[in-house]
Parts: sequence; C-alpha cells; structure tokens
Amino acid sequence: MAGEIYRKPIMFAIVAAVVILIGTIATVFFPMFTEGMHPKLENLKPYTALQLAGKDIYQREGCNNCHTQTVRPLKTEVMRYGDYSKAGEFTYDRPFLWGSKRTGPDLARIGGKYPDAWHHNHFENPQSFFKESNMPKYGWLKDSRLDPVDMEVHMKVNGFPYTKEEIADLSSKTELDALVAYMQVIGTAVKRAAPAAPGKASSDHEVENPFKNDPKAAALGKDIYDQNCAMCHGTQGEGGIGPSLTDDMFLYIKGDLPDDDYYEVIHNGTEQGKVEEGRTMKGGMPPYGGQLDKNRIWQVISYIRSLQKK
Repeated sequence: MAGEIYRKPIMFAIVAAVVILIGTIATVFFPMFTEGMHPKLENLKPYTALQLAGKDIYQREGCNNCHTQTVRPLKTEVMRYGDYSKAGEFTYDRPFLWGSKRTGPDLARIGGKYPDAWHHNHFENPQSFFKESNMPKYGWLKDSRLDPVDMEVHMKVNGFPYTKEEIADLSSKTELDALVAYMQVIGTAVKRAAPAAPGKASSDHEVENPFKNDPKAAALGKDIYDQNCAMCHGTQGEGGIGPSLTDDMFLYIKGDLPDDDYYEVIHNGTEQGKVEEGRTMKGGMPPYGGQLDKNRIWQVISYIRSLQKK
C-alpha cells in the first residue's frame, strides 16, 4: 500500500513538495517572526538624526564596498578587531552595511576608538595617516551642508521619530560632521572589554625597559611609531591630535613618569576617567596591547625617550 505512491510520480512530487514546504516554514519562516530571532542589546539606542545622516552618507559614498562592519567569531578576527558581532547590534540598521570585502579594515568596533579630530583629519587626507592607503580623500564633505528636508524623508523611511528641533539643527552641520558622528557610534552597543592590565613588576613585562639606551631598539621603535603613533602625536613627538611627547607633561600634569607607566598607557590605551599615578585620563587613545607584543612596545618607548633626549 505504502509503495503505491512511488509508482505515481506526479503524486509523489506533490507530496514531497508539501513536506519540504512544511519543513521550510517550521525551520525558517516561523522562527523569523519570533521575538528571539530579533534580539536588541540593552545598550543599543536608535541613531540620532546626525548619526543617521552620516549612515546615509556612508552608504552613498560606497564605504561598505571596501569596509566590512562585522567581526566573525574567529580568534584571529577578535584579536585584531575586537569582540565578534552580535545580531542585536543591527536592530536599527536598514539596510545592513555588513559588506563583504575588506580592501580597508573592518569598522565594526571603530566607534569611540579615536577622537573626532582623528576622523576629521583622516577623511581629509587618509594618506597622511597611512602612506599606502588607497582610500579617496573626503575633505570636500566639510563644504557640503546637510539638507534637513531631504534627511527628514530618509528618517521617515527608516521609521525613526525625530523632533522638528533635531531635524532643523542638521542645517548647521556638514556632511563630514555627520559621517564622523556615524563612525563614532558604530559598534558601541557592545561594551568593549577592558584590556588586561600588565601590572607593575609582573611576568608580563619588566619594570625597566630591557632596551634602554639601545640605539638599534630605538631605530626599530621609530618604524613602529611612524606606523601607529605619528598621526596623532606628530612625526617628532611634537603633538597634534594627541598630546606632545617631548614636553614635561604626562597625562595633563607637569612632570614625567617612569618607563613602566609609558608601557601601561600604550598597552591599555587611555580610557576616559581611568587614573594612572594620580593622573586622570581623558580618553582617545586605543589600546595597543593586542597589536604590539611587549618587545615592540618597549622599542617604541626607547624611541620616545630618544626624542626626549633621555
């Protein structure tokens, strides 16, 4: 009796299609409409009017053609870019801008990594930060004012409610302001894990610089400095976006600190409100402990000391 269906190909095809359709609805379509498939992170907030304007500009200029916004749960990706992406981060993204090609680095954790001035200068001239970058210059965006009427249409499409005051305020902002505001919010719904503190006199690093007064180490440190530090602290440590490294100030207080404090700041970055030797940080410098091993950090410090003639 059961074998009869196999001798009726049309009936068999219909039954098979119905079974597959039921399975597809049960395993694919039904879960799509359940609350669990659309999580929202506790820290996630809707884009402000300025941030949404920046997201539109990011999409308009095709930034997602060269930059992804998703960190895969792979050790190498997490070590390089930060915590892997969570589904709940993208609740308010319409459309998603995950991208699929990394001509440039992933931007999923770029928010809050650098100060606004860094982004403004980088968009104006990427090659002044990274000589081999093939990213176009976007300095012209600072001459383009936002159109509140046009942006209001975009916001209504996305279903974001804004007050008339918020929309009107856009007229005082440029497209570059909006793009930077968007960059600063990407990935911030996921709380950034605090870097492991190396600790004074721990096995992670020495209290004294093992490369102290070593010209070869200072020369190696110069290359590392040029690639990672010069864009904020100046080519000769004279300062710029970041503070000067050659004056007698350290974390906004007169008086230098020992090499191991330099190590901790470079390793951990400058998290706003954190205190180092009684000096409160203002933030803006990312941690380099995940990018530079301890020898390379010490070599950078050797180079900085050579600039200070110490």
